[in-house]
Amino acid sequence: MKLYIAEKPSLARAIADALPKPHRKAEGCIYLGNGDVVSWCIGHLLTQVDPEDYDAQYKKWKFDDLPIIPETWKLKATARTSKQLSVLKKLIKQADQLVHVGDPDREGQLLVDEVIHFSGVKGDKLKQTQRCLVSDLTTNAVKRSLQQLRSNQEFVALSTSALARTRADWLYGLNLTRVYTLQAQKSGYKGVISVGRVQTPLLGLVARRDQQIEVFVSKPFYEVEASLRCDSGESFMAKWKPSNACAKYQDEEGRIVIRGLAENVAARITGQPAIVNSFIAKNKKQIAPLPYNLSSLQIDAAKRYGYSAQQVLDICQTLYERHKLITYPRSDSRYLPLNHYMQAKSVTQAIANNDLSLQQAVGNADLSIKGRAWNDKKVDAHHAIIPTDISKSISSLDSASQKIYALIAKQYLCQFYPDYCYAECVAEIEINNGVFISKAKSKLSDGWKALFDSQEKDTFLPKLQKGQALLCDKGVVIDKNTQPPAYFTDATLLAAMSNIARYVKDGQLKKILKETDGLGTEATRAGIIELLFKRQFLQRKGKQITATTTGRKLIDSLPEMLTLPDMTAQWEMQLNAISEKAQSYQGFVLPLQSQLKIIIEKAITDGPQALTDLPTSVNLFKKSYAKRGSKKKKM
Repeated sequence: MKLYIAEKPSLARAIADALPKPHRKAEGCIYLGNGDVVSWCIGHLLTQVDPEDYDAQYKKWKFDDLPIIPETWKLKATARTSKQLSVLKKLIKQADQLVHVGDPDREGQLLVDEVIHFSGVKGDKLKQTQRCLVSDLTTNAVKRSLQQLRSNQEFVALSTSALARTRADWLYGLNLTRVYTLQAQKSGYKGVISVGRVQTPLLGLVARRDQQIEVFVSKPFYEVEASLRCDSGESFMAKWKPSNACAKYQDEEGRIVIRGLAENVAARITGQPAIVNSFIAKNKKQIAPLPYNLSSLQIDAAKRYGYSAQQVLDICQTLYERHKLITYPRSDSRYLPLNHYMQAKSVTQAIANNDLSLQQAVGNADLSIKGRAWNDKKVDAHHAIIPTDISKSISSLDSASQKIYALIAKQYLCQFYPDYCYAECVAEIEINNGVFISKAKSKLSDGWKALFDSQEKDTFLPKLQKGQALLCDKGVVIDKNTQPPAYFTDATLLAAMSNIARYVKDGQLKKILKETDGLGTEATRAGIIELLFKRQFLQRKGKQITATTTGRKLIDSLPEMLTLPDMTAQWEMQLNAISEKAQSYQGFVLPLQSQLKIIIEKAITDGPQALTDLPTSVNLFKKSYAKRGSKKKKM
C-alpha cells in the first residue's frame, strides 16, 4: 500500500481527486480505488517539548539554569492534533511506500519529515520515500505533480535547514526571554520580556525610525533653476549642478545650505547667454516586472489598497486552498518552470473567464512572447504565484479577494506584453561658467504598462544640438526644507524586511546580504508583524505603523545587538546555505550556543538597571516560550 502524507486536509483532498476512484473516507484518511491511502497532517502535529520535560527543575525560571541546551532534542504531540498523529503512525506502519506531500517550502518539508521519523521509519523504507511537490491544487496540476515524483532524500538539506531554524529559535527565544524577564522582574516588572530573533530586531527597526522622526530638525536648502529659451521661442527649465568649489556650502547630501550663494548664482545667470555642452537623446525600454512572490504581492497590495501583510496572506490562502484559483502563495520565487509555459493558453483563458474586466487584457496578450520569467535555474521547490487554469467567476468573491486575484492575474499577463518604450533626453547647459542639467522623458509605447493605471506624466525638451546658443531669461531660487524619514507602513515595513541589508550595520555582512536574504521568510513575515501588534509593541495610526511606549522602552532596555537585524540576517543566510548543502547543521548551531552563553552571562552581569522604567502593570505573555513552534510557520 502506498501512503500519501499531505500537509493539510485541503491538499489531501486535492491529491485524492487526482488518484483512482472510488474513494472511501475514514477517520483521518481517504482510501483510494487502487488500495492506496491519502492522509494528512494538520500543520505541525509535533512540537518541541517544554524545558521541564527535559528536567523538572526548569519549570521554575532561574538564572542558574541558563542557558538551557538539550543534549538530545525531543518532540511531543500537540493535544489538538494527537488523534490525527495516531492515525498517521498506524498508516505509516502499514504502508509499503511513503510519499511526502508537504508544502513546497522549508517548513512544509520538515513537518512531514518529523512525522515520518517520529513514527520510527528507517532503512530502505526511509530511503525509498518519495517527494511530491504541489504548487497548484487544480486536479490537472496535481496529476502532473504525481507523475514527477522525486526521492525525498534530495530534500534532506531543506529539512535540516528548517530543523536548525526551529531549534535555534527555541534556544534563542526561550533563554533570552527568561534571562531578561528575570532581570526586569527585579525592577518590579510584572510581565514577560518576550525576546525573539526576528520580532525583536523588527521592533527595533520601527522604534529607531520613530525616534529619528521625533528628533528630526528640518533645515532649509536651496536650488537654482534657469529659465531657458531657444531662438525658435521654445522654452524649458534646467537645474544648477554645483561645482566642487561649492562643497563647503553643501550638506552631506550635496544640497546648498547658504541662500546667499543661490541668490548670487541666480543673479549671475539672469539675462545671460547659454550654450548647449551636450544633448543626449535615447530610446529606452523597460522590461515587464516578474510574477509575484508573496512579499512583492503584499507590498503592492499595501500600496494600492492599504491591506496588511496578514490580510493578503489570508486572502491568498483562501484563493489557493478553497477556490484553487492561484498557485501556492507562500513562495519566495518570482520565476516559473519552462514546462509551465505550455499552460499559458489555458491559464490566460481562465483569467478571461474569471474576471470579465481582464478579458481585453487577455485578448491583447501575445502568447508567443517568452520572457525572463521562465527559468528552470531559478525555480526549486516552488515557483512564482500565478493564476491556475480553473475557470470560476470571481464575481461571488468578496471585494478584497477580487482585487488580489486581479493583481496576480495582471502580473502574470505582463509576461505576454512587449516592453514599455520611452524616449529620454538629457541636456547639459553652460551659463556664465555654471553647469545646468535638464532632463525629459516621454512615452513611445505602453507595452505592459497598458495593464496598469500609469501615474507618469510626459516631460519634454526641445530638440537641441551641441554648441547651440540659448538665452537664460531668468534665474530662480527654489526654497526647500529637508524632510524627516517617513513612518513605516505595511508596504515599507515588508520592503525593509525583504531588503534588510539596507539596515545592517556590519559592512561585510551588508555586502553579502545585498543579493541574498531578508529578515524572516516569505511564509513568516506577515505573522511576525501581526505578533508585534498582538503583543502591543506596535500600533497603527492610519497607514502609519509606530512602536508603542512599551515597545520603545523594551528596545531601549535591551542590548543593541539583540535589537539590530545583523545577527538575524546572518542566520537567514546560514539557514539558506544549509538548505543548499553549503553549510552543516553543527556549523550553524554550535557557534550559536557559544554566543548564547556569552549574551546570557553579560545580561546577568549587567543587572536589572538596564530594564528599569518599564510599565509594571503590563502582563501580556503568560505562555511559556517553549510552546512556540506549535503552530506552523511562526517565528
